[in-house]
Amino acid sequence: MMRFSQRVQSLPPYLFAEIERKVAGRRAAGVDIISLGIGDPDTPTPAHVVDAMLAATQDPATHQYPTNRGTPAFRQAVADFYRRRFAVTLDPETEIVPLLGAKEGIAHICVAMLDQFDVCLAADPGYPVYTTGPMLADGHAVHLPLLPDLGFQPDLEAIEPAVLAKAKMIFVGYPNNPTGAVVEDDFFARLVAFAQEHDILVVHDNAYADITFDGYVAPSFLETPGAKDVGVELFSLSKSYNMTGWRAGAIVGNREVVDAFWRLKTNVDSGMFVAVQRASAAALSGPQESVKQLCRLYQSRRDLLVAALRGIGLDARPPKGSIYLWVPVPDGHTSASFAELVLEQADVIVSPGAAYGPSGEGYVRFSLTVPDARLEEAVLRIRERVKL
Repeated sequence: MMRFSQRVQSLPPYLFAEIERKVAGRRAAGVDIISLGIGDPDTPTPAHVVDAMLAATQDPATHQYPTNRGTPAFRQAVADFYRRRFAVTLDPETEIVPLLGAKEGIAHICVAMLDQFDVCLAADPGYPVYTTGPMLADGHAVHLPLLPDLGFQPDLEAIEPAVLAKAKMIFVGYPNNPTGAVVEDDFFARLVAFAQEHDILVVHDNAYADITFDGYVAPSFLETPGAKDVGVELFSLSKSYNMTGWRAGAIVGNREVVDAFWRLKTNVDSGMFVAVQRASAAALSGPQESVKQLCRLYQSRRDLLVAALRGIGLDARPPKGSIYLWVPVPDGHTSASFAELVLEQADVIVSPGAAYGPSGEGYVRFSLTVPDARLEEAVLRIRERVKL
């Protein structure tokens, strides 16, 4: 009998794998399922990015091992983008390393920074890897509740001293997955002061910075004075440029942390395919109209879904960022029971909030990443079939 590590045995089933399994089972039974459970963009990567990739694959120089440091052109493109978009200055030589998507970065920063029994403060509700990443590093994730009354920000002053004494990292991300919350106050400044006081590394998951609505413009954590002294940002091209399958991103910020991450990566993988780096540079340096169009598309879908959910009595509120709606379940339901109700009555899959952490109980997450016709069909089913 095979004997597996305690790390693997302790891992919970990955949320989206379970959703995919449920979808496959019902579809195999002939049921027309519409999944609003996974945030995977349904529109294609911009043509100029694809063209850059095609051209790069024809260059034999891209066919050899890449470097984990990334090509100078890729790192310069990231630095130029951060300067234009956020007014943040990054040194391409020491403060930028490519990521094979933000998910990889979240998992590996835990291995780079945590020792056994070290505590990582993980936003709750939050991306599931915020908690499984520390587990894989033999660390310990402590949930940091995101409080609705604080705009889904954590109460940094309420963390127990015994937890703070062991804490080495904190995961946050805005615009937020799953809540859609954004930062419009001094939270990042307070976070910098908190990290300085307690010697904690801030890891800001910056996957949705350019998916925003109603005129809101999301900041980078690194815009905050002192942020580079205490933190890094995991930047992803997945959502802004419809590049989820390309696995393209970068860790940027504190040079010591970036260097430690690079040293780990040299022992784990062989870096990002150079052709993908060239395509990513084209995305960051080229025309940005496709990003604006994407925001208009998601805002239209957001408004359609909000209206439908309000029509059946749910307290759906339009977020200013991300590709999700985070909606309280009706009285008498848990997040799981309401998700099951929507599946059984409307053949629509939504994500139960408790899957994102204990503080997600009482909510469900709806994704906006389905074609308009399918979203309209889902809305029709919810309006006509769901009986609360």
